[in-house]
Amino acid sequence: MDDRLYPTRPILAASTAVFRDGRVLIARRARAPMAGVYSLPGGAVELGETLREAAARELAEEVGVEADILAFVDHVEPIVREGDRVRAHFVIAAFVGRWRRGEPRLSAEADAVAWIDPSQVGDFPTTPELPNILAKAAAIERSLR
Repeated sequence: MDDRLYPTRPILAASTAVFRDGRVLIARRARAPMAGVYSLPGGAVELGETLREAAARELAEEVGVEADILAFVDHVEPIVREGDRVRAHFVIAAFVGRWRRGEPRLSAEADAVAWIDPSQVGDFPTTPELPNILAKAAAIERSLR
């Protein structure tokens, strides 16, 4: 059984909004929870790892892209309930990054990827928090050019 389903405590995770030529990379989740919707590449923080290190590692592992992690964007706290039980509970620190190298590839965690205009995310089925995170990330990325 996946220890991320029906957890005994919230799971700390990190993700990255990677920008390249004004576009941001999104990935479609291949696994539960929320399989089939787009989000930022990311995953669980490992023991002894900083949030920034986790964001960079997960980006490389999930989609094969390397980026300079520039700044913290915000956190999201998705909670998925099934009746009285909590099926999933994550606390995700989202960062903004600038593409360094690597072309996005598919993996066990991401079954589709796309570079999109961050203002056009409404064209994709996404996690509920993604449009807001992308708007904030785009503003930060523009301010750091």
